[in-house]
Amino acid sequence: MSDERRDGELAVAPRPRARLRPAAAPPIGRPRKRLQLGAIGLSGGFLSGLLGVGGGVIIVPLLVLWARYSQRDAHAASLGAIVPISAAGALTFGAAGEVRLRYAIPLALGAILGAQVGARALARARERTLKLAFGGFLVLVAIVMAVQA
Repeated sequence: MSDERRDGELAVAPRPRARLRPAAAPPIGRPRKRLQLGAIGLSGGFLSGLLGVGGGVIIVPLLVLWARYSQRDAHAASLGAIVPISAAGALTFGAAGEVRLRYAIPLALGAILGAQVGARALARARERTLKLAFGGFLVLVAIVMAVQA
């Protein structure tokens, strides 16, 4: 990029592209850590099946606050846990005849695209920004649900 500028313009270097790379999550070799992660997974899975929430609303805060994961690593771990959690819930609801494919398919297609865009944004976001955005989202959801109750 050239250093020449018009009056009032700032010369800004282009931001390097973020690359998705494996996260350096906390080690799980200790039995206590494995039990802790199992309990977090159990909570997330239970609430996912019961309330339709789990990954973001339950697992991420527990990974950050209890298991001491960074915000980014907690989000990444939660995204990895979504597939089996969703499969278990879909199979259970599907066996009961409660899955409506005409609604589920467009939701899934949109979610696949949104997850790719979101994962790229996650790779670029600062830790503080993630915490503020995530906390603000949870507060907003809580307010809306309380008002609608």
